[in-house]
Amino acid sequence: MHLVSLIFWIALLLILYTYLGYGFLVTILAGLRSLLARPRSAAGEFKPAVTLVIAAYNEAEYMGAKIRNCLELDYPASLLRILFVTDGSTDSTPELVQAQPRLNLLHQAARLGKTAALNRAMEQVDTPLVIFSDANTLLNPQAVRLIVRHYQDPGVGGVAGEKKVVGPETRTGAGSGEGLYWKYESWLKQMDSRVGSVVGAAGELFSIRTSLFEPVAPGTILDDFVISLRVAVRGYRIAYEPQAFALEAPSASIREEQKRKVRIAAGGFQAMWMLKDLFVIYRHPMLSFQYISHRVLRWTLTPIALPVALLCNIILAAGRPGPVYDWLLALQLAFYWISIAGGYLAGRSIRNRFLFVPYYFLFMNYSVYLGFFRFLRGRQTVIWEKAAREKTLPASPDPNP
Repeated sequence: MHLVSLIFWIALLLILYTYLGYGFLVTILAGLRSLLARPRSAAGEFKPAVTLVIAAYNEAEYMGAKIRNCLELDYPASLLRILFVTDGSTDSTPELVQAQPRLNLLHQAARLGKTAALNRAMEQVDTPLVIFSDANTLLNPQAVRLIVRHYQDPGVGGVAGEKKVVGPETRTGAGSGEGLYWKYESWLKQMDSRVGSVVGAAGELFSIRTSLFEPVAPGTILDDFVISLRVAVRGYRIAYEPQAFALEAPSASIREEQKRKVRIAAGGFQAMWMLKDLFVIYRHPMLSFQYISHRVLRWTLTPIALPVALLCNIILAAGRPGPVYDWLLALQLAFYWISIAGGYLAGRSIRNRFLFVPYYFLFMNYSVYLGFFRFLRGRQTVIWEKAAREKTLPASPDPNP
């Protein structure tokens, strides 16, 4: 019983640390760092040349809005080159780009995946800064200006923008859960950035110094995550700019959202191998601490800790007198019953945040298991079936969606 009790408390504390404790700890560290930081003097206007790179595969339904959005960005046209790479597209995506004189197009018939497309695009980038964005997202007009201002600090090697999931009230269960998840992630990124560096950027909107780009190996699933963390490993900081954001429609259903989560989990395991130097903690103490706490635990030990904590709690409640384990078991069982109810409603696209948040939490961890087995089988490729999303995005980004 002593061993079971020890395992239970380790599992429970691991879960709490991963999803609550790390956020609390990094917030305290960010506050301390702010107190010790020297105030920076206001700098003058900074407008370096920038290339905006968008990889698009069969995105004709989004291209009208995306092209208008790119042309409306508040940055001097002479300093902003817009480059679309549409490899493998069989719809009208390349033609829609080609019809706009200000846009630059890279297209080839072969579809080799987004990683190969980005590598090919980067061969054409000759500006000091590059910004990556997805074809099915809209940027706020000030996004480029807000991102490039961080590069006045020579220690900044990249900048992560914010991803916002929006729709008609993000009405589906998937939209509700996905939106809440990204709000929490945005807060953690702010704290990570204040302490040291953002731990991996999202492909919807991020930027790096062009000179720091390293071609990504064929077969890389999470290209954005690997590209940005490689910059951080080289000693540069990935800053976070929450006022520069990309709006994306939520997944059309929880089944479509699962496609994304499973793919991300498979890519996470792959990335751990590609970024294995980050496990040598003495080389990058703060970055490794952030990476393991914010990312690795979510993909490895914590999903295992959930069933272990439940099983050990059942054993302890049955074999030990006293209310502690009884109450903890009751709380766990209530959580799982609420999750089942949330899943039932989510399957019918009924939104109830109180019920859905526990379900989405378990849903994410279950997707990690599926992603791990997909990674072991080697069945996830860079050429994948995109998850369907709701069709509507706002005509122009609202700063407060």
